[in-house]
Amino acid sequence: MALHLKDRTLLDAERPFAELLGRPGVTEVLQLRSRFGFMAFHGGWLEEVTDDIATAAAERSGASVYACLQGPDDQWHLPSHCFDPTDSPVLRQFLDHVDVVVAVHGFGSPRLLRAVLLGGRNRTLASHVAVHLIGRLPHYEILHRLDDIPRSLAGQHPRNPCNLPREGGVQIELPPRIRGKSPMWTGFRGSGRVPHHEALIEGLAAAARAWSPTDGLAGDSRELVPEPSLAG
Repeated sequence: MALHLKDRTLLDAERPFAELLGRPGVTEVLQLRSRFGFMAFHGGWLEEVTDDIATAAAERSGASVYACLQGPDDQWHLPSHCFDPTDSPVLRQFLDHVDVVVAVHGFGSPRLLRAVLLGGRNRTLASHVAVHLIGRLPHYEILHRLDDIPRSLAGQHPRNPCNLPREGGVQIELPPRIRGKSPMWTGFRGSGRVPHHEALIEGLAAAARAWSPTDGLAGDSRELVPEPSLAG
């Protein structure tokens, strides 16, 4: 398993996403359903379990889903704004179909072990998702104000795929423990997903089911970080 964090081979390419899609073991997943979408473009073995969360939430809510999956041998962490839909007809089809999207990511920070971060430019949707997660995830702090989210994880870059649908979207950043990737789950004997993982999926699915197209009319009231420090 090789995680190429300092290797700039792809970043220095003219079309990084196209280069990534040409790598062995990289695949795309697309299911078109409703105009509400979920994404996991750092999925597979890169930000583990994010594609499972996005896919399961989409299935339970009748939402659409797009994922880009990387295999077990090579993982390239491209910044989100490098995922250019002009390099992928599959991603372009997804973004043309949905009105709003929740992009699922994983992160790790010793200071934020119990934090779920709701970035992205559609702040109405961020608040809506927060409402459906807070009661289901009492062991976590659901941060949905941009002032509380590290700028590098705020999802404010205009080319970040979570901001490209007609009404924009939300970038949700998840710590390891909620994805079942923490030592706290060592020895877990339950069947299937760990409880926090399951509760998260149900909360996201509930948010998608409860979202009305008219809710998106408020999506243009977007809280932004200053342009010079746009985060991916």
